[in-house]
Amino acid sequence: MLSEFSLIDRFFARRATAPAPRHDDAAARPLGIGDDCALIAPPAGHQLAISTDMLVEGRHFFPDVDPYALGHKSLAVNLSDLAAMGAAPHAFTLALALPRADEAWLEAFSNGLFDLAQRFDCALVGGDTTSGPLNICITVFGDVPYGAALRRDAAMPGDDIYVSGTLGDARAGLGAIRGEWHAAEGAEWRRALEFPEPRVALGLALRGVARAALDISDGLAGDLMHILKRSGARAIVDADAVPCSEAVRALPESARRQCTLAGGDDYELCFTAPPSARDTLADIAIRVQVPLTRIGTIESSGAPGIAWRDASGAPLSLMLQGFDHFHAD
Repeated sequence: MLSEFSLIDRFFARRATAPAPRHDDAAARPLGIGDDCALIAPPAGHQLAISTDMLVEGRHFFPDVDPYALGHKSLAVNLSDLAAMGAAPHAFTLALALPRADEAWLEAFSNGLFDLAQRFDCALVGGDTTSGPLNICITVFGDVPYGAALRRDAAMPGDDIYVSGTLGDARAGLGAIRGEWHAAEGAEWRRALEFPEPRVALGLALRGVARAALDISDGLAGDLMHILKRSGARAIVDADAVPCSEAVRALPESARRQCTLAGGDDYELCFTAPPSARDTLADIAIRVQVPLTRIGTIESSGAPGIAWRDASGAPLSLMLQGFDHFHAD
């Protein structure tokens, strides 16, 4: 039977390496698993960017989820936060509560976790394990040059509003699992729900180009409001311009808008930029191979809010809100 420390040694410490130093100061070389604390130093002239996300069984994922997918998503949602700040991934810690030490489950979970970590050169440098209901908490560390971080409070009147990729497939997948609708794309939608792709390269490319930014984790309507509240601004958004897959577009209009405008788990980036950046953003989209779609405009300073329009510019009366962990649908 696995003990706590044999579990760590077998599934996590054996594949964890300290990040390579990013500057010449040998004394600042990061220290990973094996001591009471990890030691991390950002490159000279950079700030640490730190984010924590917790995933709880029954709230954030279903009990029968593929453990490989769960390992991937556990880290992906944190890397997405770094992307939204324009920060480069560096290292992460993992706190894991397990109802039992299931070796097959741990093997698949750690494979999903480390396969994604290796793609982004992001090392596991510490954490904790305990017995209890399945709960995964990851803290990720990145770095960004001083003054270059993308923040939520920087939107300006006249800015364009963009989103990356397409929205709604993850919420459509949740709906298919719940039996809210049936479609041949159910398996594809579920993959979107379980394997989000963090837009790290896009976040890095947006430094110095975008103004305000965040990742769409709880739905466009709710997350865009975070930018508007922090920036003291209002927005006009063309609901029909919000990009979605052909499968989501084929849903009834009410379901499509629920998925694209209020659905969570997309982990695409929403950001604002001045109109003068349109050509630059078109080049960035090609370079990082991620579509960027202009969906609206920051209208003015004032009481935060979103004015929804259809493709003809006619006002829409939409009652939308993002995902709330204490009032989830």
